[in-house]
Amino acid sequence: MTLRGHYAGRVEESILGLVLIPLLAVVAPVLARLIGPVLRIPVVVFELVLGILVGPALLGWVHPTEILHGLSEFGLAMLFFLAGSEIDFAGIGRKSLGRASLGWLVSIVLGVGVGFLIAPGDGMIVVAIALSSTALGTLMPILRDAGELGSPFGKAVTAIGTVGEFLTLIAISIFLSVRAAPLATVILLIFVAVALLSVYAARRIPHGKLHAFVNATLHTSAQFGIRFVLLLVAALVALSLWLDLDMLLGAFVAGAVWRIVMSSASKKDAEEMESKLEGIAFGFLVPIFFIYTGVTFDLAALLASPLAMALVPILLIALLVIRGLSAQFSAKGMSGRDRTALGLLAATGLPIIVAVTGIGVDQGMLASDIAAALVGAGMLSVLLYPLIGMTIRGERSAVQGAPLGAEL
Repeated sequence: MTLRGHYAGRVEESILGLVLIPLLAVVAPVLARLIGPVLRIPVVVFELVLGILVGPALLGWVHPTEILHGLSEFGLAMLFFLAGSEIDFAGIGRKSLGRASLGWLVSIVLGVGVGFLIAPGDGMIVVAIALSSTALGTLMPILRDAGELGSPFGKAVTAIGTVGEFLTLIAISIFLSVRAAPLATVILLIFVAVALLSVYAARRIPHGKLHAFVNATLHTSAQFGIRFVLLLVAALVALSLWLDLDMLLGAFVAGAVWRIVMSSASKKDAEEMESKLEGIAFGFLVPIFFIYTGVTFDLAALLASPLAMALVPILLIALLVIRGLSAQFSAKGMSGRDRTALGLLAATGLPIIVAVTGIGVDQGMLASDIAAALVGAGMLSVLLYPLIGMTIRGERSAVQGAPLGAEL
């Protein structure tokens, strides 16, 4: 093949992917709506399955490209930004965060034990981090649509999810960094100092002129608020990458900073900005992340390994046992039904599992078949655990009916 033909082929692959992925993003919610009367399945599950279907593992219509990879990474960053922007630290309370942190420490210890059994060596750290995570970005819309964000149950889930994302990102930055752990810790402390400075500045600097400018451009082509958010995400993600930390740490902190900035805005402006950001994230970037995750899912490695196939249900149960057990630290005063529902929601994981297994495979710490088994278990946890948990709690309609809740 000539050089010109080589580049033409790559361009054709990129164009096909850029057309097919938006098409699948449209098809996924349609399928969810059609199947909905029989079985309520989150849209993300359809996005993942459709990505696998058109990816190299099956039909081979879409292949990984730099463009799609970049958009997927930005989609993942926006997912964590929105998770960070949803958290009301004052409303959750220090005690709740403390109990959730203690539970997370139990999770990481139990996760190391499981990791030692299935991936001894460096791989056990990857497994432990994956099994100690909770997909806060998946749970927040469900809680909000169920009217649970302000309830004791909702605050407990939020605390567990906050810790289950933030501390796992810290663990990734320390233990999976290319630097030695002591140096990685110092670098992380530098980032934390910058993050705290950003939070302090967001609290102390008057927001009046900023809010006025955001309001004045809400319905114009300037869209200053959206541009400011994208700059904030890009700046903190770039800082994370420059310091060789996980980019999701920067995205998560950016969300927390933005929440503080908008806390003094009018309710109408805050709601309009939230709606616009959700439109960009859930209407464009986040579906690309989930579909591309399906495209890059190593189905061949999973199917070729009897061990990996057997590990999928085992790891799914391990997620429930490890995170469900640790969630009980946050279940003070709850009924048995709520404790069970809390454990199921705490065991819902996928984005961090995708991120950490990708790092593990890239650094040669984790075999591709074990990584595929972990991602497969994460996919099933998103499909099963929120639906079962909210059904037990008596909020099945919240999982079924709301568009955003169904999306995640």
